Amino acid sequence: MCITWTREIEITRDDILKRDLARVRFTGGHCKVSYGVLESDPYSGKEVTYRRGSSKVDIDHMVALSDAWQKGAKYWDAGKRIALANDPLNLLAVDASTNRSKGDGDTATWLPPDKGYRCTYVAAQVAVKKKYELWVTEAEKSAMEKVLTTCPGQRLPVGGNPTKAPGRFHAG
Repeated sequence: MCITWTREIEITRDDILKRDLARVRFTGGHCKVSYGVLESDPYSGKEVTYRRGSSKVDIDHMVALSDAWQKGAKYWDAGKRIALANDPLNLLAVDASTNRSKGDGDTATWLPPDKGYRCTYVAAQVAVKKKYELWVTEAEKSAMEKVLTTCPGQRLPVGGNPTKAPGRFHAG
């Protein structure tokens, strides 16, 4: 992490870009990503070039923040909401236009067009919702089960940040 806690969204964005893009170039040392290539967008399968200032690559919250709000986050303190919003377990660099078609949909209303990524996507949603103790509607549960039955060996991803944001951030 390169900058202060007051800029946690920008820190997280660049961290995810560094993690998910290939051929990354930086401005300002190794803090800000200026260029990179998403070689195979997980949602669409296409190659997408990232240039700082353009909007062809989004950082998606796989569990949309508005979906989380509706399913329990509105009852949380700010620290837990900040943790969810910035948790790498819930964040993914993706093609902007495909991501924007998702909106704030859950698994019952939206799945990635690339069918080969659906098991990974749904497993990530299950992992995030389990980690943060978010609710799942019956329609969402049914959609998750339908996808996951096609990939019985799929494991839930683990890791990410603690479920509580720190009171103070120390630059590193």
